[in-house]
This record gives sequence, structure tokens and C-alpha cells, in this order.
Amino acid sequence: MTINEIQDEIIEDFELFDDWEGKYEYIIDLGKKLPELDEKHKTDENIIKGCQSVVWLHAHENDGKVFFEADSQAIIVKGLVSMLTKVLSGQKAEDIMKADLYFIEKVGLAGHLAQTRSNGLAAMLKQMKNYALVFTSKEAVSK
Repeated sequence: MTINEIQDEIIEDFELFDDWEGKYEYIIDLGKKLPELDEKHKTDENIIKGCQSVVWLHAHENDGKVFFEADSQAIIVKGLVSMLTKVLSGQKAEDIMKADLYFIEKVGLAGHLAQTRSNGLAAMLKQMKNYALVFTSKEAVSK
């Protein structure tokens, strides 16, 4: 699936809920379903700067695509990062770098998250795009 197809799927999922209580429960459920990050990746260098909660993000490339794994100690944040990894993991680095993640606005996250959580979400996205940039640079060097 493309980045936009996955985003549209998330938007449809959020449309099933009438209120933000249900949407928050859904985000929490997504966090609970996020696979546990291997302890070897829970290092200081994988902690995202700019998040109030501790968030680890590990990225690797395989066959021209970038894959993300993440974890957090805060369950809502874990749900947020699970949505980002769902949208961006398994995509080409260049597609990640130019992606417009409109689902954040469309589902109303921008208006319903505390400022610190919004900043953290932006920091997570920035780090994912930075990883994609690094993988793109490595690919350009190897050509």
C-alpha cells in the first residue's frame, strides 16, 4: 500500500468513533498492539529528542525500503508512534521524505493533543524523515 492509502485507511478507522473518548481508546489500543521493541534498540541514541515521554525509534533499510520499530513508556504516545510506523514503515526513503502526513489533521489529532504531545508527534515525524534522508544519502553514495 502507498503512504496515502494507509493514511486514508487510518482516517476511515477514526470515522467509526463519534467522540474523542472513543478515539483516545483506539489510540491506546494501537499502542498496546505495537510489537515490543528489542531491548538492544532501547539506547540513548534511539531516543527521540523533543518528546516529553521517552520514545525509542529504530530504523533499518532492506531492499530499498525503510522499516521502523518504535516503543514508548507512555501508552498514548505508543499509539501515536504506532500510527506513524504503520504509515511510513516499508516505504521507499524518498517517499518518506516527501510524504505529507495529512491524516494527523484529518482525524483531528492536531486539535486534540496537548501541545507537548503535538510537539512530540512532530519530533517523531522529523526523526523518521531524517532516517529516510540518511538512507537516501547512503544509496546515492553507493551508486
